[in-house]
Amino acid sequence: MTVIVTGVGVAMPGVDSVAALATARGPEGTVEPAALLGRKGLRYKDRATQLGLCAAQRVLTDAGLLREGVTTVDDPRTAVLVSSNLGNVDTVCRVTRTIAEEGTHGVSPMDTPNASSNIIASEIAIRFGLRGPNLTLCNGPASGLDAVRWGVSLLRADRADRAVVVGVEPDNEIVRDLVGGAVVDGGAALVLERAEVAEARGATPRAVIGAHTRGPDVAGNIAELAEAEPDQPAVWFAPASAPGLPAGRPRHDLTATWGELSGALGVVQCAAAIGALDAGVDGPVWVVAGTDADDGVATLVLRRPAPVAAEPVPSR
Repeated sequence: MTVIVTGVGVAMPGVDSVAALATARGPEGTVEPAALLGRKGLRYKDRATQLGLCAAQRVLTDAGLLREGVTTVDDPRTAVLVSSNLGNVDTVCRVTRTIAEEGTHGVSPMDTPNASSNIIASEIAIRFGLRGPNLTLCNGPASGLDAVRWGVSLLRADRADRAVVVGVEPDNEIVRDLVGGAVVDGGAALVLERAEVAEARGATPRAVIGAHTRGPDVAGNIAELAEAEPDQPAVWFAPASAPGLPAGRPRHDLTATWGELSGALGVVQCAAAIGALDAGVDGPVWVVAGTDADDGVATLVLRRPAPVAAEPVPSR
C-alpha cells in the first residue's frame, strides 16, 4: 500500500509555508493564532493547543479538505496524531500547584480539561470534525517521526483513510525551566492518505512515504534504511551531531536554525523536506531525528511523487 502526503502546514515564528521554511534563517516574531483562527474558542486554550490548531488549519487547507465556506471536515475516517513532549506542561504545573496550595476546590473548571495529556489532539479533532483514531506521542526527539510512522500504520491497518499528523511545542517560562532554555514556539503538520483515497478525491500528492526505521543508534538505523531503500539520498535532514551519515550530500540541521524543536522536530523536518522536493531536489530525502545520546533514533524517507501522465488528446 502506498501512503502519500497530500498537505503540509507550517506554524512557525515568521513562517507560514514550506517555501518560507526553506529560506528562513531562524525565528522571527510570533505565531498569532487569533489572526488565523479568529478569537472565538481560544480564550481558555493553552499555547500548545492554539499552535496545534493553527498547524491543523493550514494543513487541512493545503490538502483541499478545508476551503472557503467550509470550516470542518466532518469525517469519521480521519485520524489525528500529535507529537509534543512539552505540550500542556504549563497547565499541568499550574493545576498541580493550585491543588497543593488550595486543594481541588481552587482549580478552575476551565483548566481541568486542559490538563489532559491528549488535549491538543482532542481539540484539533473537535474543531475540525475529525472522528477517527486520536492519540498523542511524547517520545523524545524521535517523537515526530514516530507520529508519522504510527499514522502510516493506521492507514495500512485500515483504521483510517487519512491521518493528520501534528508536531508542536510551546515556549513559556515553565518549559524553559524544564529544558534549560528556549524552545521553538510553533510546529508543523502533514496530511497522510492512502494513494487510492487521495486519487479518488483528486488530491495533489506532495510526497510519497518511503521506508522508516526505529532503533537505539544512528548508524544502525541508517544501515537498516539503506537495505530497504534502493536509492541513495539527495539531501539529509539530520542533526549535525549525528554520526555515520555518508558524506557528499547536503545536510540540514533544523535545530541549528530554529533551536530546540523537541517533539515537533520530526514533523518540521518532513515539512522542510517536502519544501526541498518542491524546490526541485532530484532524489529522495532522508530524515533522521535523534542522536546516539538520546533514548532512540527514528528515520524516514520521503520521495518525489511520480509525474501524472497527461491525458491523450483524441484524434480527429
